[in-house]
Amino acid sequence: MSRQKTEVSCGGLVLRGTPPEILIVRVKNLKGDEVWTFPKGHIEKGETETETALREVLEETGWECAVAKNNPKPFKRVQYFFKKNEETIRKQVVWFLMEPLKKTGSSDPNEILDSRWASFAETEKLVQYPSDKMLLKELQARSE
Repeated sequence: MSRQKTEVSCGGLVLRGTPPEILIVRVKNLKGDEVWTFPKGHIEKGETETETALREVLEETGWECAVAKNNPKPFKRVQYFFKKNEETIRKQVVWFLMEPLKKTGSSDPNEILDSRWASFAETEKLVQYPSDKMLLKELQARSE
């Protein structure tokens, strides 16, 4: 019998410039495949969703960011399911719109293979997860 567990992560959709570019990261997924996605990670004890999202973006990309002043509430809450070992994981991700402040470090080499800025068109070709494609579409609609 499979068990179900819930995991909550928070992340950042970091935009800069006109036309806008978005900050993406390349990671290895559970199957060992390399995929491009947006920076996110688990909430640590005592953290708020906003604090988690800002910390994760910094750790995964080296970019210190701020939540967009004109949109401080979560941009989107996404939910999906995946299997890890014999367990079904119900994953909830809280996404915040962010703006970069300054590059202060580099990506976490244990987690992140690469990070880069990409146009919406490039990002659309690179991201593979359905939830990432949906987020990108919503961002594009909002930026037009």
